[in-house]
Parts: sequence; C-alpha cells; structure tokens
Amino acid sequence: MEKVGGKPPQSRLCFLATLCAMFWVLIFYFHFFVIANEPGASAGAQPDDAGASISHADLPLPEPERFSDPVVPLPPPVFVSEPPPGTVSEPPPATATVPKVEEESTAVVQAETPHKEYAFQRALKTAENKSDPCGGRYIYVHELPPRFNDDMLRECKRLSIWTDMCKFVSNDGLGPPLGNEEGVFSNTGWYATNQFMVDVIFRNRMKQYECLTKDSSIAAAVFVPFYAGFDVARYLWGYNISMRDAASLDLIDWMRKRPEWDVMGGRDHFLVGGRIAWDFRRLTDEESDWGNKLLFLPAAKNMSMLVVESSPWNANDFAIPYPTYFHPSKDADVLLWQDRMRSLERPWLFSFAGAPRPDDPKSIRGQLIDQCRASSVCKLLECDLGESKCHSPSAIMNMFQSSLFCLQPQGDSYTRRSAFDSMLAGCIPVFFHPGSAYVQYTWHLPKNYTRYSVFIPEDGVRTGNVSIEDRLKSIQPDVVKKMREEVISLIPRVIYADPRSKLETLKDAFDVSVEAIINKVTQLRRDIIEDREDKDFVEENSWKYDLLEEGQRTIGPHEWDPFFSKPKDKGGDSTNPSTKAAKNSWKNEQRGQN
Repeated sequence: MEKVGGKPPQSRLCFLATLCAMFWVLIFYFHFFVIANEPGASAGAQPDDAGASISHADLPLPEPERFSDPVVPLPPPVFVSEPPPGTVSEPPPATATVPKVEEESTAVVQAETPHKEYAFQRALKTAENKSDPCGGRYIYVHELPPRFNDDMLRECKRLSIWTDMCKFVSNDGLGPPLGNEEGVFSNTGWYATNQFMVDVIFRNRMKQYECLTKDSSIAAAVFVPFYAGFDVARYLWGYNISMRDAASLDLIDWMRKRPEWDVMGGRDHFLVGGRIAWDFRRLTDEESDWGNKLLFLPAAKNMSMLVVESSPWNANDFAIPYPTYFHPSKDADVLLWQDRMRSLERPWLFSFAGAPRPDDPKSIRGQLIDQCRASSVCKLLECDLGESKCHSPSAIMNMFQSSLFCLQPQGDSYTRRSAFDSMLAGCIPVFFHPGSAYVQYTWHLPKNYTRYSVFIPEDGVRTGNVSIEDRLKSIQPDVVKKMREEVISLIPRVIYADPRSKLETLKDAFDVSVEAIINKVTQLRRDIIEDREDKDFVEENSWKYDLLEEGQRTIGPHEWDPFFSKPKDKGGDSTNPSTKAAKNSWKNEQRGQN
C-alpha cells in the first residue's frame, strides 16, 4: 500500500515540470522568431546597444570641447618644409588645446558648420614661425618668357625714339658711372641714371632679396617681372592700339593660366612700370588716344602696379620714388653722405631748376622764375632748349646742396624727379600741389608733410598774392633745422641701392616698397578670412584712403578736395589734362636731348 500510494505524486511533478518547460519554449519562440521577423524591426536595435547610445548622448563633452562657436576638428600643424596642401584649415586659438576626442564626439562636431578654407592660409602661417627670419616675408617671382623683359633690353635701341637707352641699361639699370671732378658727389655709388629705369633696377634688386622662394604656397606676395614701362615706351609714337596693347594682353593671358593666379585671382600679384600711371590708362580704343590700357584690363585691376606717379582716383597703382643718381652699395656710404649734407653751408634761401611752360595757362613755373629772378636770396637754374646746366647732374646737385629750400612745382604731370634729387641733397622741398608728393609717396614719406616740406597752394602764386621769399623767411631757424634733419633722415628711403649688393641695416626705396606690398596683401588676406572687406570702398577717393592712419577705414571731407575735384572722363579716371600731361612729359624728354 505504501509503494502504490507514492507513485501518483511523482507523476504530477513530472507533468508540471514538462508543462513549465513547454511554456518557456513558447515564450522564447515567440520572442526570437515572431517579433524579430515583423516589418520595421531593426537588427541593430538590441537592448544593450540602445542603452549605450542613450548614455553617450546624455553625457557632456569634455570641458575643453565646449566652444562658443562651431568648429571643425583641426589637422596637425602644417610646416613650411612639408609638401603644400591644397588648402589649410584655420589654426586653433592660441589659448585652446584640442584634445583627442572619441569617435562619437567627433561625429557631433563635424556635423556643425565648418570655417572656410583658403589656399593662402599656409603663407599666413609662416609668420608664426618665430625662428624663421623670412616668416611672412617670402616673395615668389614668376619666370616669365623673355619677350616680357630680357628681349626688350636686347633691343634697347627701340625703347625710345629720342634717347639711346642702351647706355642706361648698363650696370643693372644704373647707367654709366659719374665722375667726381667737381667734388659734388661721393667717390663711389654715383651714376647717370635715367629717371625711367625703375623697371630694371627693381627687378635686379629683387634678385638680391633675401626671402625669395620657389614654393608659391608660402609666398606673402607674387612679383611679376614685366618691363611695363619699356613696353609702353617702344610703341607710343606711330603705332596702333593693337600693337600698344599686345604685350599687356599676352601677359594677362599667360598669368591667368598659372596656378599661382587662382589663389587670389591676382590680388597678391604686383609689377613695376617705371613711368607715370597715365601712360597705362588709355580711356578709349580710339587710335588717337594716348598710351595702352594695361591698368584698365579687368585682371590687371586685381594686381598692384608700382609707378613713379600714381592716379589719385584709382586703387590699383601705387607711387614709388623716381631713381636718383646715388646708388650706394653699403650702409657706410649712406651714413657718410648724410653727415656731409648736415655739415654743408647753404648760402641760398631757395632755388629753382626748371623751364617755363608758356603753353600751359595753369602752370606757375613762369611766376616762380620771375620771383626767383627778383630775389637776392634765390638761385635759378633755367632749363630750356639747347645746352643747359639742367642736364648736368653735378650742376643740379651743387645748386640743391647750397640751398635751404628747393621749389618743386608740378612737372609736365603732377610729379618730377627733381623732388628726390633735392631731398638727396638735404634741401627742404616746397610743393604747390598735394598731387606732387603728399598723395603719391605715402609709403616712403611721412603723412604729416609739415615735418619735411613746405606747402604753398599754387593759386596764391598764380594770382601774385603770395611772396615765396617772405613765406620762407617767416619760418623760424630752429624749425628749418628740424625740417632739414627730417629730410636727411629720409634719404635712405628715397634712393635705390646698387642692385649688385644690399644695404645691411638701412631700408632703401625697394625695401620700403616690398614691405608695403606684403603688408597690403597680408591685411587683405586677413580681411577675407574674417569677412571684413570694405564693401563701401569708393575708388574715386583712393587718394583719401592712402592718407588714413593705421586702423582707420572711414573717409570724409578733406582740405585738398578742391585740388582733385576736376571733372573726369568716362567714370572717373585719367582726365584730358592728365593725358595731355603724359604727352608733354614725352615732349620734355625730347626737349631734354636737344
């Protein structure tokens, strides 16, 4: 009875265990086979993964990653020695360190708006390398086909119909050496330099520049060694406009095919034309109109052109000094000359070297000559047709060295070389129009013109209401001494050193010009990156912008407005008087050779 009575409970336990097992089998089957195969079920949405995703999304970024502005992950720093990349990202702020972040954090940051990248950013970064003396100063020079430069020198007899330019291209553009029989010059460094030889002098000085590079991606600026002045000179008389424009159009076509052009569309390029701007600004395509149209070509408007006289109303040309007769090869030559100019006795209160312009009713040269003749303290060197001491460098420099003030009215155009010859002699220039210097050579001369010159508005001289002698005598001797010292201190900045050597510590006109171009391009690049280019720039008032102090951007009314308000043809550029002045300057060259 005990054995029979114990079997039923064991069977019930087995039945319950089997039933339980079947229940769990059904549960697992339902979960893994039925639900998993329903539409919309995601294979990756497993409980563990979903939990991990939520936990990362809820966690804050590491503290250094909490930027106020959206940023992209920055690549490792690009060094000058590395192969140039196509573009370079903006460097991180100096105070921020970008840590290594997890893949998920990187994905979040990359989804945000990136900064723009520019091909010129690598060039800007070179300035950050404090161990590199050329950082931020590299110049890339285009290797132009010889038809744009060297071939012109080989055909130097064609460069002027009146002057044998072959003798002036000698000595790297300095011309024949000058003797010192009269003791007016130093024993070395003096040459019979033609006033329109800046093209050659500048290019040869560039060959000595200490920061040239073959890697255009690190260049602060790009130099185009085109002899623009020589090109326009050989075709101005007796050639149609197609011939006059041919080399300029060919140059632009050549450059636009170069990868260096694409970096900024030519806005980092510069070239030199050793003549006045009006020779390159032909207004129309009439055969009778003057010059070529280099400076009006759309691509050329992006470049900077260095000329000996710029247009006050245009933004793509910049004035650099005319070459003088002095081209020192070392600092000591300059310092000795400055000391000599300080010690000279100057018996004449003022002097004038020039010829009248009877065919120009606006010229005040006739009045200046009359006042000088009538004064016992004025030295006059009359320049007219035929033999004249005005064409003798020693006679000109001797007169300037013996004078306290040197009268510098407008030449055939706004400017004249004589202003720089007089400053080289330590003579204080007297200007009668702000276009003769003040709105021209803002890179090389102080913007406060009263420090080194005297300004007498030409209207008073023209009407006879101003006595130049009385005006100059009214300046106190101690003021005259300070002004003369300022002029003498400026001598290095207005001369071109011998291209076959280089000054050690002093900056000459070439150095000042290159530094100014680099600063201009660098500022433009920074403005592009920071999106702060001046959208309200008024090109017709370019002369006003050149007079602004550093950091200023807004112009307004100016005391010299009446001097630059004459009507301008076809949209505000060179005027008929300016075109006439350009023609007269060439006639004056012809006159100077007779």
